[in-house]
Amino acid sequence: MLGIIGAMDVEVNSLKNKVKNGKADVFANIEFISGDIEGKKVCVACCLPGKVNAALCTQLMIDKFDIDKIINVGIACSLSNEVVIGDIVVGDKLYQYDFDTSAVDGVKGLILDGKTSIDADYALSQALIKCAQNTGESVHYGGIATGDTFIASNELKKSINEEFGAVCGEMEGGAIAQVCYINSVPFAVLRTISDGGNEESQMAYPLFKEVAAKKSSEIMLNYLKNK
Repeated sequence: MLGIIGAMDVEVNSLKNKVKNGKADVFANIEFISGDIEGKKVCVACCLPGKVNAALCTQLMIDKFDIDKIINVGIACSLSNEVVIGDIVVGDKLYQYDFDTSAVDGVKGLILDGKTSIDADYALSQALIKCAQNTGESVHYGGIATGDTFIASNELKKSINEEFGAVCGEMEGGAIAQVCYINSVPFAVLRTISDGGNEESQMAYPLFKEVAAKKSSEIMLNYLKNK
């Protein structure tokens, strides 16, 4: 069964509505909809924003359902001049830019086991890239930086890009990656850019979030149809 996690209703509702023979289960106030999309077994959940919510949802999904892989879908901000609003980013490595023990070990973003990043599943990521390209989208394959902050300043955007080399930023993917890694569950992260991660983000985000979320959902449906 494929697990699909988004942080907001706008990111997952269109997928939930496609589930046939659906069954709703609620654990820790999170609703999990399981059933079939395009004949494939899926479980879809809205985790709410932030790393704790994302980690909780991911662990519950793995524990309560027969999950063999997880895809995190949704929107993100750009951290690179090469990545613009409407573009697709599929993560190759996931970072947690606000995880900072450098005061004692000299390494920022050191998550666990000496790791500052966690690799997404290559085959799953490449399949998502192909699906996105087949819909005519501009696709980037690169690092995704996660933290419990809505990135809306050029200073923060620049520092994350320089420290981690990430091309987009969001609030859940790194936590989902860590839980999947610990549980040996393959994962991928698919994001559509909704804003520039700068001082204009508070204006751009409300304008583009629904369009961006719709793109991610359409790519997911394309993946399920051709899987």
